[in-house]
Amino acid sequence: MSDKQPILEMRNIAKRFGQFYALKDVSLTIYPGEVHSLMGENGAGKSTLMKILAGAYTATAGEIFIDGKPFTINGPKDALNAGITLIYQEINLAPNLTVAENIFLGSELTRNGMVNRQKMEEETQIVLDRLAARFKASAKVSNLSIAEQQQVEIARALHRKSRVLVMDEPTAALSSRETDMLFALIKKLRSEGMAIIYISHRMAEIYELSDRVSVLRDGQYIGSLMRSELSASELVRMMVGRPLNDLFNKDRTIPKGDMVLECQDLTDEDKVLSGTLNVRAGEIIGLSGLVGAGRSELAQMIFGARKVASGEIKLRGKPLEIRNPRDAIDCGIGFLTENRKEQGLFLEMTVHDNIVMATIERDSKFGVLSEQKNRAISDTAIKTLNIRVPHSQVAAGSLSGGNQQKLLISRWVAIHPKLLILDEPTRGVDVGAKSEIYRMMTDMARKGVAILMISSELPEIVGMSDRVYVMRAGSIVGELDGEAITQENIMELATGATHHIAGTAVA
Repeated sequence: MSDKQPILEMRNIAKRFGQFYALKDVSLTIYPGEVHSLMGENGAGKSTLMKILAGAYTATAGEIFIDGKPFTINGPKDALNAGITLIYQEINLAPNLTVAENIFLGSELTRNGMVNRQKMEEETQIVLDRLAARFKASAKVSNLSIAEQQQVEIARALHRKSRVLVMDEPTAALSSRETDMLFALIKKLRSEGMAIIYISHRMAEIYELSDRVSVLRDGQYIGSLMRSELSASELVRMMVGRPLNDLFNKDRTIPKGDMVLECQDLTDEDKVLSGTLNVRAGEIIGLSGLVGAGRSELAQMIFGARKVASGEIKLRGKPLEIRNPRDAIDCGIGFLTENRKEQGLFLEMTVHDNIVMATIERDSKFGVLSEQKNRAISDTAIKTLNIRVPHSQVAAGSLSGGNQQKLLISRWVAIHPKLLILDEPTRGVDVGAKSEIYRMMTDMARKGVAILMISSELPEIVGMSDRVYVMRAGSIVGELDGEAITQENIMELATGATHHIAGTAVA
């Protein structure tokens, strides 16, 4: 890259909020025709740095250079004039307008004092054809998929003749096929000379796309690696400040106690979930399978969020009749949903209120809450799970993804559960937060809590589970134990590629 002129340089950037430095002396150099990935734990300063670049924030100190010349960015218009476009993780389009109207929003073409929609659609279609988009310029954005809406965002950047495109966790809501299509598009744009800054916590994406990777930690620049220098162990060390030779650090010596949960041939109104599943005190049981296999539906039935039509659930040997989640909580069952923003957290409420949400009814007397007791619960949870907040009264929606996940877990830790169901516990969090969540799971198991973990990440299932149940098409098709817990065995059961694996109970 040294033989090229940098298209963008950010030198010694600092950003202070009150007395807190979100960024301190951070420098970043970007060249045309490269994908430069930016990594770091949630809260490391990645988004803050990019918001400065996009004009959403103004730097407290530092300089920005475009094509080797100083350039002041005091607002979004300055960034656009510099050829910089930031595509946020949350799509920023007007859903009631057409694709063309979104592309030209704020700079509409006119003829005789009227908006010239035909000309706007013609020019937009040229850009869409360049991207090989499968929708028309006249399509309403609300009718497009998330992946197609991302293409609209990219088309808008191309129409503005942007030369630097920043993408913040662009695959978070995409399917595998949509992700492949996005990667093909990114590689095409790179070949055309566009500089792309790619923010992601997913190692596989970093390996596939990156020409270089830069790492931030605690608001400071740690270093950069060329593609040929990339290794998972080195990236993890740079991000968390210590090597993680054993990310999962599973304690295999935890004694297993009495049977806590037993499920037999559960069905709901829509799906048959046949097979037997059980979890003992101190066990971490993995529940694996392809998307649509019925894993989440099974968890929702145990928790009372989905009606059980037939079958049997036992808790500590006694038949369990749960009509709703309140009944489950009263029985000592906690449930971490896979969709924390829509089904888990109250984003506008405080961290404190989110933590004590499940214990309010238990701890109130004659309808009166003990504020002192609730504050002790939230303060203990924040400390135990290392939730990074200045105080418990900040809004949950202001936290990073990893801290939001730990916040939601802390709600269930606070009820002192007998059974804790975790549906995709580390989805959308960085490696540092993952390590802390794994530590929490081990500590809970050591205290005798039975844990049922649903995960689509096979290394997580293999690394954390004492036993693994595999589901396929609504049925539990196998149970893996000991050395039989491998990614290959799990996938063979999940896809139906085998009928017998050594050390496996197959349904």
